[in-house]
Amino acid sequence: MKTATPQLARAINDRLALDLLLERGPLTAPQLRALTGLSRPTVSDLIERLQVNGLIGITGESGGDRRGPNARLYGIVADRAFVGGVDVRRDVVNVTVADIVGGIVGEATRPIGENLPALVAEALTEAAGSRPLHAVVIGAPGMVDPQTGDLAAGNAEPAWRPGLLPALRTLVDAPVVMENEVNLAAVAEQATGAAAGRDDFVLLWLDDGVGAAVVLDGRLRRGASGGAGEIGFLGRLDIKVCDLLGAQAVRGLDLPALADRVATAAFTLVAVLDPGLVVLGGATSLAGGDPLAALVAERLAEVSPVPVHVRVSGIPDNPVLRGAVSTALSIARDAVFGQGRR
Repeated sequence: MKTATPQLARAINDRLALDLLLERGPLTAPQLRALTGLSRPTVSDLIERLQVNGLIGITGESGGDRRGPNARLYGIVADRAFVGGVDVRRDVVNVTVADIVGGIVGEATRPIGENLPALVAEALTEAAGSRPLHAVVIGAPGMVDPQTGDLAAGNAEPAWRPGLLPALRTLVDAPVVMENEVNLAAVAEQATGAAAGRDDFVLLWLDDGVGAAVVLDGRLRRGASGGAGEIGFLGRLDIKVCDLLGAQAVRGLDLPALADRVATAAFTLVAVLDPGLVVLGGATSLAGGDPLAALVAERLAEVSPVPVHVRVSGIPDNPVLRGAVSTALSIARDAVFGQGRR
């Protein structure tokens, strides 16, 4: 087994320290030594290196009457980089800009018009102000081709067509990534929502459209063509899941009838993937709330070959936008901090 070069070791140690500062907030040098297990000289060197590179700074002191180098608190320089998250609905474009720590620094909304790339670019400019963006992630309905990163052909929404990503990249002065909107909602649920701490789960999205996101072994699974989770196409030739669970189809259903339909759709995911947890997201799920989740869990327990929990989304305020910002932060942090141990 080859040992790490000094350069690689420094990169790994730097990223370890930066991740701890992101997770826990400002820390002293002794705290960094205790949490990393690194020696005093190694921690001193990395603190100096990260300060010189503009990644961390002194934010205050700790310990009451304590003074001196060991009492200094070091934290991430929040304005070292900024990212944008974009969620495009049927009638509106929502944008959030955050600093590299994750603090929101700007927001913008635009009504949908004919020129979607220009609208997104304008909203990003408004939300960012004079701040340069290091990464932008946009939530898109339908499949995203993993080879090109662009929308796959056959999307039902007129504005969402192949070629949208290159158009956006010509207008936005930052790396732009497109991701399926339900996948982004799953990223948010895993980070701070109903699936926090879970390596395996599926998100069943019930809104204007119907879809699913699959997370197994801690990783979002997109499939060979970007179509993993396109559960709306399942069903018989005459009726599909999207016809049973779309917003129009469920209007007027009582809760037990809705639970029957949701459980039917979820059963396929549970039987094939054994995710252990089904998260119900989207407007229909939020309207049904915990009572809907309980009824779906009862119905799945009657037929499922494996145990499964059912929870309603833990993020009521736009999980797609939250997931877009979170994904953009991961991209920017790898670029600015270095990938280190990743």
